[in-house]
Amino acid sequence: MRLGVDIGGTNLVVGLVDDNFNLIDKVDTPANATRPDNEIIDDIIMLCKKVMAQNNLTEKDIKSIGVGIPGCHDPNTGVVLYCANINFLNTPMVEMIQKEINVPVFLGNDADCAALGEAYAGATKDCNDSVMITIGTGIGGGIIINKKIYSGFNHIGGELGHMVIVHGGEQCGCGRKGCWETYGSATALVRQTTKAYEENPNSLLAEFVKKDGKVSGKTAFEAMRAGCPVGRAVVDKYVEYFSAGLINIINIFQPEKIVIGGGVSKEGQPFVDKIMEHVKAERYGENNSLPKTTVHTAILGNDAGIIGAAALGM
Repeated sequence: MRLGVDIGGTNLVVGLVDDNFNLIDKVDTPANATRPDNEIIDDIIMLCKKVMAQNNLTEKDIKSIGVGIPGCHDPNTGVVLYCANINFLNTPMVEMIQKEINVPVFLGNDADCAALGEAYAGATKDCNDSVMITIGTGIGGGIIINKKIYSGFNHIGGELGHMVIVHGGEQCGCGRKGCWETYGSATALVRQTTKAYEENPNSLLAEFVKKDGKVSGKTAFEAMRAGCPVGRAVVDKYVEYFSAGLINIINIFQPEKIVIGGGVSKEGQPFVDKIMEHVKAERYGENNSLPKTTVHTAILGNDAGIIGAAALGM
């Protein structure tokens, strides 16, 4: 058995995962991310011990603990160097956990862990080379080569959302302009929908906004399905932006599969089909006879990060 820890800005989740990467049990608690780092780690330790107790396990039954963190770490020292939305700064996480639970502890980026989870137990378990893209507040990316995370020589690679797709475009929080996530994230889709709603106050899209009382990542898609041309225009442009980044990834890595996770991915196969129209029109080598990258939606949901974190110990 292994433990996988998923650290989010909202919740801390610990899962018990067997050697076949089945999630057996999980427990969680609010992250309260503004707290000091030692308090957050105390809760992680508490959750690890809780899920072990619930399943009548001791330290001897646990092969490893893997922790997915939303930030940067040094795998050689076990130190979390920095997280944007949670109070970890040069935090010796491995040492702190091992003081209380004497098993090997491994750290990994949360997006990488989600990709690894899909690679071992999800949509890409049948292939060695894959990429996972998560559409959320930003765009997260995880690159898997030979069933292992690729993160560069300094372990902070794979920030796929920060490739530029519009030179001199909109300002990104990373400091660059025109990044993929400023056009292809769920946040970007909400912004694009809001602009269209404000410019077309008499449209069916506007009626959806008024009915819901807010704009979400689903609004434009719902309006499009109801026959609204404004909603369709928003979706078409958004898919064009998202596909631009995806095609770059295909041309660089030529993975066997790309999987898409996050809220927008719940639009399912129709969303994938729209993406594939752009991919087939623009990717390098479309007309040769070699095998082609396929695009799919992720299947593990929020459990991907837990299972992938547990797999770090492999």
